[in-house]
Amino acid sequence: MNPVFNQSINIQFPNAISLTIKREDLIHPFVSGNKFRKLKYNLLQAKAENKNTLLTFGGAFSNHIAAVAYAGKEQGFNTIGIIRGDELFDKIEENPTLKFAQENGMKFEFVSREDYRLKNETSFIEKLKDKFGDFYLVPEGGTNELAVKGCEEILTDEDSVFNYVCCAVGTGGTISGLINSSIQNQKILGFPALKGDFLQDEIRIFAKKDNWNLVSDYHFGGYGKVNLELIEFINSFLEETKVPLDPIYTGKMVFGVIDLIGKNYFPDNSKILLIHTGGLQGIEGMNLKLKQKKLPILKKND
Repeated sequence: MNPVFNQSINIQFPNAISLTIKREDLIHPFVSGNKFRKLKYNLLQAKAENKNTLLTFGGAFSNHIAAVAYAGKEQGFNTIGIIRGDELFDKIEENPTLKFAQENGMKFEFVSREDYRLKNETSFIEKLKDKFGDFYLVPEGGTNELAVKGCEEILTDEDSVFNYVCCAVGTGGTISGLINSSIQNQKILGFPALKGDFLQDEIRIFAKKDNWNLVSDYHFGGYGKVNLELIEFINSFLEETKVPLDPIYTGKMVFGVIDLIGKNYFPDNSKILLIHTGGLQGIEGMNLKLKQKKLPILKKND
């Protein structure tokens, strides 16, 4: 685990507002950001239960799939990925995320989108046990009570100076951990990467406080959707700050926060902490899509 640090964003904002980003993306070269936090206690639990196989779920460019494959290899587990989309079966070599996971020992089971929706059904899990034997189940996106416990360690004592803590939201585990470890008078803002309001209920399962809001205006059309404006923003942010952002999660959140500053959403003198949840491995796959659409690609740090 590498040391995480808070980096000031040297952009002049109105009303004496300051931005700082917590570089969780630097925590580990391959198990970065919130994936490291979510897996920490789950892997300890898997060992305590004497399980030697991890099974989890994810899509074609899933940060979670890549992280479980590498963490599993590093800690001596076999890994199985149940992948959404049976059309991906013969496209592993074309997909940077799946190729990386396979190179790190993960075995795949490709299922239709219809079957994938059954991933939380007991009967579906039992069929997987019949096929693969005993395993430790890590939920899609890694979110469960142990994941939230890991994410509660993101904020430290030095973060008590911030009025707002902002993060991207996928399955709700990261924001739940931030809510639980936040201090009085801090507001936690989540920026969903997906359309829909179902996340409110997911977060309430784990969150022990009510000092949070979801800002649902910056999903750019839904999960995995991007446009020219977002690409140009991420590239200019990298150029200005030397901080790379992923287009699925953190890029949308940072865009949203800066847009809200311009709309006077935050009070004067607000100190805002952005949580960089990693996910940079997904840039390579996104760039393949962008090239197909004849859009500019996302730049990388030199």
